[in-house]
Amino acid sequence: MKRFLLIAAMMLGMAFAATAQPKAIGIRWGWNTEISYQHNLGGENFVEANLGTFGFNSFDISSTYNFMIAQPAWTNEGKWGIYAGPGVALGFNRGASIAIQGQVGLEYTFEFPLQLAVDLKPQFGLYAWSGGASFFTEGMFGFIPSISVRYRF
Repeated sequence: MKRFLLIAAMMLGMAFAATAQPKAIGIRWGWNTEISYQHNLGGENFVEANLGTFGFNSFDISSTYNFMIAQPAWTNEGKWGIYAGPGVALGFNRGASIAIQGQVGLEYTFEFPLQLAVDLKPQFGLYAWSGGASFFTEGMFGFIPSISVRYRF
């Protein structure tokens, strides 16, 4: 019986620890259209993973590690955040692409579980195909702002 109680207590503790990390899932629109997922890593820093298109004619998967730079108290309700961070992206268009990226953004989380954000996410990298390789010029369109709408849980 003691073993059962110990295992039950450990499972309950792990469940609380897993749900204590805020997460968000939603859509990111701009030069690209992506499904977006955020996972906080303790504190305020978070990893963002995106899956979708880049420039509407390519497939792209990317991930960034974002540092929360500031959380100004501009309103009495909700929560503001200014973040930035580095990341990587893999894609396929004319050939396989690999890129490094940077992201900088501003987000607002309402009192209810809705998060709105605007950000820039340029990519710098290379294409490789059977005929050779070239610079990934489409990544410069990441300087066009994107808008995200996410459900925070």
